[in-house]
Amino acid sequence: MTVALMWEARAVPGRAAELLAWTQERARELPGRPLRRETFRAPQDRVLVITWWDAPYDADLPELPEPDGDLTARPVHRWRFESLGGV
Repeated sequence: MTVALMWEARAVPGRAAELLAWTQERARELPGRPLRRETFRAPQDRVLVITWWDAPYDADLPELPEPDGDLTARPVHRWRFESLGGV
């Protein structure tokens, strides 16, 4: 089964580049071996990371920590998805 974890944080205005750099560094340090990892910079100073894991939906998977308080404008949001195959 493939499970995706999606992690999103919004930076303090003008600090999206710093949050993106911090996120990319933390994502490289994730324990275990995700099948795939992608990092995106979105409008409004948001950063999004999606990791794919070969694991059961309810597995205890590693996630990115909370970023440094001076980088975020609101708490991190996390979602977990189970692949339903090609639709």
